[in-house]
Amino acid sequence: MARQPRPILPGIAVHVVQRGNDRSDCFRRDGDYMLYLLHLRELADKLSCGVHAYCLMTNHVHLLLTPPSAGACAVLMRNLGQRYVPRFNRAYQRTGTLWEGRFRSFLIESAPYLIACYRYIEQNPVRANMVRTPAAYPWSSYHANAGLKPDPLVTPHAEYLALSEDPQKRNLAYRELVGNALESADVKRIREAAHSGMPLGSEGFRARIEIDLGRGLRRGRPGRPKSGSKSGSGPDFQAEKKSGPDPDFQMPR
Repeated sequence: MARQPRPILPGIAVHVVQRGNDRSDCFRRDGDYMLYLLHLRELADKLSCGVHAYCLMTNHVHLLLTPPSAGACAVLMRNLGQRYVPRFNRAYQRTGTLWEGRFRSFLIESAPYLIACYRYIEQNPVRANMVRTPAAYPWSSYHANAGLKPDPLVTPHAEYLALSEDPQKRNLAYRELVGNALESADVKRIREAAHSGMPLGSEGFRARIEIDLGRGLRRGRPGRPKSGSKSGSGPDFQAEKKSGPDPDFQMPR
């Protein structure tokens, strides 16, 4: 069965997840993270794609974006891979794919789910037991969103700005939100959306998405299935079997 086009709509935030092939490292040293972020910033500017939050883990990436057009997200990720992967392969004398098939993505209803995705993304290193606080991890948008350090890559979403009209109060409110672990129910909803590709939001939001897309949405597992794969045996399920119930888990570096 032909896979459906990704449900991407202009002006609606989307959470993108891209994992290393066979859970292998996508970043091995500081220069790798810096190079990826440099290309991400250049391409986001070129495509007028807002980047609200990000976290570069050792073997996967989380991005929170708002594309200006239906195709901008796919173009961004494709061009980012075309720039980053050849340089990574040359640096480490490797060949072949770096990423695990197509990136995963799901649309997000602004309130109340958008800020939950901010928190989910920037709390990744804490859930993975790599650091104790989001501020201790250098490769995420937390420092910009918490008002600790400017980051030209980050564009604030309207829901983030709505935390307070006063920038200092907004930063304090955001630090408090991200400093508290995300509720388990919200973590589950976000992971289910990432697995299925279904929009994260109310039934009314999903109905509006179907109207705008001009087609119904069906649950599926985004990406290219591995040969001989069976239901429940995809890469995220394998990660759960190997590393416990948290698919964000990875060994500290």
